[in-house]
Amino acid sequence: MEDMIKLTATESARCDKYIAENVEGVSRSYLKKLFDEGKILVNGSAKSASYKLKAGDEIEFNLPEAEEIDALPEDIALDIVYEDEHLLVINKPRGMVVHPAPGNSSGTLVNAVLFHSRGNLSGINGKMRPGIVHRIDKDTTGLLVVAKTNDAHQFLSDQLGDRSLSREYYALVHGNIKEDSGTIDAPIARSENDRKKMTVTYKNSREAVTDFFVQERFGNYTLVRCKLRTGRTHQIRVHMKHIGRPIVGDKTYGVKKEEFNLIGQLLHAGKIGFIHPATKEKVYYTAPLPEDFEKVLALLRNRSGK
Repeated sequence: MEDMIKLTATESARCDKYIAENVEGVSRSYLKKLFDEGKILVNGSAKSASYKLKAGDEIEFNLPEAEEIDALPEDIALDIVYEDEHLLVINKPRGMVVHPAPGNSSGTLVNAVLFHSRGNLSGINGKMRPGIVHRIDKDTTGLLVVAKTNDAHQFLSDQLGDRSLSREYYALVHGNIKEDSGTIDAPIARSENDRKKMTVTYKNSREAVTDFFVQERFGNYTLVRCKLRTGRTHQIRVHMKHIGRPIVGDKTYGVKKEEFNLIGQLLHAGKIGFIHPATKEKVYYTAPLPEDFEKVLALLRNRSGK
């Protein structure tokens, strides 16, 4: 089912901005899709997002209803860093998949959050990904935000789109990075040789930018803090491999023989910041490194005499 939205412009303004400010539950990213598909009509004709409205113009478009949630709740413990009636910030453990997928329908963060919130989650992303604004990989640990309401979801998604939702990661990588900081600006696309992998390429790719800052050096290893400017699949893992410094424990993009007995990459989403959808204030949340990550660092510090 779709809801027909009808508006009469009361002032001169950009069409996309006017709709976003006057219709609840619609994001700029979804509006862009509608504009690109010619589905937003002004006085009966398709217009662009930048079309300059005049007072009295009639605007029409369809807004689909959120899909019903179809994943099943499961009583799985969660490390909840923050919660209110609009959202949750969760510290995801290693080994937990974020949402159900074919062949992996249970034991996910979505199943756990559905149980915890009694089903009160945004349904915008469909039946298998309720509340999920962004994801982190199964064997990456750390913070992600989950939306309880559609309005919160749209507001947070818009921040992902305009890059005002900030994410910082800690990674232990192979080799000695000599620079104290740097930027990796290298586009990413799915590998043509292995569709399960991503790769740096200029063919059918999307912009990908990662800033990194060296925190500690351990001879053959370096601890870095990474800030995402974009959010591509496996971005930090692919970028670190690209500069010859793959992440320790990464079974997809890392080295064949590892010194440490790890079940996944030492990559941790340690800090997240965003404008709260209700208070409109910038908030930040942090999560400490997981135990296995700290143990490896302690071993390297002891070996280095730190």
